[in-house]
Amino acid sequence: MAIPVVDLAEFLSGDAKRKAAFVQALGEAYEEVGFVAVKNHGVPDELIAHQYEYVQQFFSLPLEKKLTYEISGLAGQRGYTSFGREHAKGSEAPDLKEFFQYGQIVEDNDPIKSEYPENVSVGEIGPFNKTLYDAYRNFEKSGKALLQAIALYLGLDEHYFDKYVQNGNSILRCIHYPPITHEPKSAIRAEQHEDINLITLLVGASADGLQILTKQGDWVNVTSLPEQIVVNVGDMLQRLTNNKLRSTTHRVVNPSRDLWHTSRFSMPFFLHPRSEMNLACLDSCIDGEHRKAYPDATAGEYLDERLREIGLKK
Repeated sequence: MAIPVVDLAEFLSGDAKRKAAFVQALGEAYEEVGFVAVKNHGVPDELIAHQYEYVQQFFSLPLEKKLTYEISGLAGQRGYTSFGREHAKGSEAPDLKEFFQYGQIVEDNDPIKSEYPENVSVGEIGPFNKTLYDAYRNFEKSGKALLQAIALYLGLDEHYFDKYVQNGNSILRCIHYPPITHEPKSAIRAEQHEDINLITLLVGASADGLQILTKQGDWVNVTSLPEQIVVNVGDMLQRLTNNKLRSTTHRVVNPSRDLWHTSRFSMPFFLHPRSEMNLACLDSCIDGEHRKAYPDATAGEYLDERLREIGLKK
């Protein structure tokens, strides 16, 4: 499936007509599909290439070394999470992946710093930590611009989300789906799920496998060009907009048998707001035909609930 493509340079052009056209195209794509491919997204290709290089080096380390970066008590929010620890909401089957997570770095005097654990520093690969930091900041900047466009589409002030994503609880997740060594119990590497956050920015994975569930109930492959990033709506934005913008169900399927010996790497950036953000449905998204669908909750409360549901938090 060729998902809708938008050009972020149009939104940032300074031309009112081009900006408005981008806002409309983005909003309609999210209402109809839930995913878009974004070109001219602002994350340097060279940085993405380096990130893949160092991430692959990390997952090639011996298991006993990787386990030294799995820190108990962090609910997988920083550092390494070993194979089979996470499962989709509503599923008992573990996903066939291991991952490393890198979180927010508060560099001013914002008291929210006390809410965030320190990032886990990897000593074996010199550029690893700096590369994740640079990637994080670039994804954060691009995500903020996309949320400004979404705010305009919703009839909100363009900078509605800015204060919520400033020092927000976003996560950069580096995922490794190892080679398949024996007949799997399921054809799924990562069971169908929806993302928890506001939006997810995903640079092209190292192999195919991502599928989305259409409104017609069909699973279709998602493909994007190397210079594009795929951006989808998460559950927090779905709640906020009372289902006007829906979080799209997606999954990762196993490769064909002739490719079982290969790994798959993926690096989504989950853009989360600050924990105090109120996710109560916007009044503008509630009317006689669209009754309020969700109870009020803060982003922090909702994240805590979901981390328990997927097995990362007890």
